[in-house]
Amino acid sequence: MIRIGHGYDAHRLVEGRKLVLGGVEIPYKMGLLGHSDADVVIHAVIDSLLGAAGMGDIGCIFPDTDQKYKDISSRRLLKDVYKLLVDNNYTIGNIDITIIIQKPYLKLYVSLMKENISKDLNIDINYINIKATTEERMGFTGREEGISCHSVCILNIDK
Repeated sequence: MIRIGHGYDAHRLVEGRKLVLGGVEIPYKMGLLGHSDADVVIHAVIDSLLGAAGMGDIGCIFPDTDQKYKDISSRRLLKDVYKLLVDNNYTIGNIDITIIIQKPYLKLYVSLMKENISKDLNIDINYINIKATTEERMGFTGREEGISCHSVCILNIDK
């Protein structure tokens, strides 16, 4: 039996923060504002995995009111979600990710993002797809006010 999950996340771009996407620090004049490192890619992946498992969302598991998550690496959170899935007899089938971003261009970083996610979730890199798109200067991402991301995943139930 399989379960499908969808995740979405968005964060505002601000000066004075690092830009971290898919666990990769990307040189850019702004970064994403958030309680953790605000990695919209990892956050969307987490929400898709939790959604497929019927376990709520990232805010339920890692509330932004808890100071232990302040500035935490989202990769740490992803590893915790992976353990939760394994403990509940789920395996990951595949993950498809779409990053909505006007700038910077991500072509040079996509393979590193896939490597990070693959390692953190203990799945073959070929089961992860990442693509980036612009919104042709429309909306908050097009005006370079923020970055958003969608993730879809398949979980297999090993019961």
